[in-house]
Amino acid sequence: MKKYLRVLSTVLILTLVVSLVAACGSSQSQPQSQQQNTNQPAEQSSQVPAEKKIIKVGIGLNEQSPQYQGLLKFKELVEGGSNGKFEVQLYANSQLGDDTKMMQSLRMGTLEMTCPSTAPIAGLNKQFMVFDLPFLFPNEQVADRVLDGPIGQKLLDSLSASGIKGLAYWENGYRDLTNSVKEVKSPADLKGLKIRTMENPVHLASFRAMGANPTPMPFGELFTAMQQKTIDGQENPLTTIYLQKFYEVQKYVTLTHHFYSPFVFMMSQKFWDELSKEDQDLIQKAALEAGAYERQVNREQMAKMEQNLKDAGMVVTELTEEQRQAFVDATKDVASQFENEIGKDIIAEVMAEIQK
Repeated sequence: MKKYLRVLSTVLILTLVVSLVAACGSSQSQPQSQQQNTNQPAEQSSQVPAEKKIIKVGIGLNEQSPQYQGLLKFKELVEGGSNGKFEVQLYANSQLGDDTKMMQSLRMGTLEMTCPSTAPIAGLNKQFMVFDLPFLFPNEQVADRVLDGPIGQKLLDSLSASGIKGLAYWENGYRDLTNSVKEVKSPADLKGLKIRTMENPVHLASFRAMGANPTPMPFGELFTAMQQKTIDGQENPLTTIYLQKFYEVQKYVTLTHHFYSPFVFMMSQKFWDELSKEDQDLIQKAALEAGAYERQVNREQMAKMEQNLKDAGMVVTELTEEQRQAFVDATKDVASQFENEIGKDIIAEVMAEIQK
């Protein structure tokens, strides 16, 4: 009997221990479960419905740039035109990498859209270097006609072979020169100056021809490099120079207008191919309409930038026709250096269209 009671007591004790352990386990897991339940509505409210398609767009410039204003217009057109089927998310200030990295992301299908200058596109198709030839377009109206015409469309279409859908040309604009050393009025004044350029062989050759020491560098590193004096200057449109506050680290700007720089609004071919024809038409139309708007904003802002830079303390040098011609003459052989890479035919086509 005593033996029986001892066994019974042992069983009861074990049962009690097991119950306590289970209770402890339950009390420990319950808050996690409750926390998950508490968080679930918040997560659901911040997430986009499964049926909505996300279009991420990355650029290097900031939110004040005409380019970003164009993206806001594109977002409005696409989201409104699709009745909320698409959500366009915008990432400025090189948040998603430099132009080359973002184009690579498009090709891989990990990013939907970006809008680089033509210069870095040369790594995919060297024919795009035709638009980087120095002193190519005499004015913006001629640039519009060539870019929006058959030649421009042919080059946009060529990007599909690299996994990119070329949609439209936007405008970066005429590029001018800044530096922190001295006023530049002639190619001789550029001798020895370290000038940041994009990683583009035509740009590099052009600045070497003008006497500078061109230094390719990602845009996101540019401000710090000028601030630390590792480079002397850079070249960009006046809107970029002002809105990126380069006047804080640069003293002199020369209105050389040495390159006219288009933007190319592009999409991942992988993403494009997965869209319906209706959605493709919507995005194509929005890209063109937003591009026209962006050009208008850019030109309106550009008209104010010279005075803005003067007010910010920069010395702005306007070249005489004779002084500008000296820069043109210094770079006159650049096109012939690259005609085999770019293609003699495409250069001839562009030149013929310009002269119409």
